[in-house]
Amino acid sequence: MNKAELLERISHLAVWKKGDQRAPHKPLLILYALGQWQLTRQKHFLYANARPKLVELLIEYGPKRKSYHPEQPFVRLERDGIWELDKPILMSSSFNKALIDYHVSGGFTTEVYQLLETDGALIDQIANLLLELHFPETLHNEILQAVGLQLTYYRRRKRDPEFRERVLSAYQHQCAICGFQVKLNQQVIGLEAAHIKWHNIGGPDREENGLALCSLHHKLFDRGVVAISHDHQIHVSEQAVGNETFYDYVKRYDKQPLHRPLQQSYFPKEEFIYWHVKEVYKGEVGDFI
Repeated sequence: MNKAELLERISHLAVWKKGDQRAPHKPLLILYALGQWQLTRQKHFLYANARPKLVELLIEYGPKRKSYHPEQPFVRLERDGIWELDKPILMSSSFNKALIDYHVSGGFTTEVYQLLETDGALIDQIANLLLELHFPETLHNEILQAVGLQLTYYRRRKRDPEFRERVLSAYQHQCAICGFQVKLNQQVIGLEAAHIKWHNIGGPDREENGLALCSLHHKLFDRGVVAISHDHQIHVSEQAVGNETFYDYVKRYDKQPLHRPLQQSYFPKEEFIYWHVKEVYKGEVGDFI
């Protein structure tokens, strides 16, 4: 395997798919393993030791689910030809118990580690690729910190400037949640065009899939702290807590109407709202469906 082949395999991971549901298990496991390698040069690590952190990553950066299963990517990543276990595991529904009971370790293959050792830029390239393919830009730095990765080079995805301008214009250059607006020399500052259904999941660059949000509320929207309902009300997750400033800047907008865009056709489309609530929002979904 050479570098190009490795990056090709990373680009086309056999990720579980059901409709447009998110399944970031393998990307998060790879990022975690890269962090372990960068920090300790540890090639293989015990599943039992890594499991709590992998569960935490899935809770924080994956969709809200009744249960979380880091054992699945830990075993199934072998199929992608970049990962190996130190003991064979029978394909069954009890991966978690077997991995713990038999003290199974996992890590990249020897070929992958050889490439990592000889190419100092490869970690950056793999990490950038995974972040770009599976997560919105607002979460990239936070995920890197969570997995303990420090990149020499962070590549920002080229965003469509026309999408930003169309969305900001649709909301009259103010945050759709708090109304924040500031310009300096006619340049809009601190206001961003957020995709409701993430662009890397297939969300289109159209006004009905966009919200003009200040930097704070954009991050909270992508993180699942804030969502909007089909009747265009703002909802703040009951799991999110904070001090008085949190109330002033976030909680006070709970159950309040979204600022209206200029045209009815620009209102968020229900199918994009539904995706965000199911796949991103960290609160109760009973009020939405």
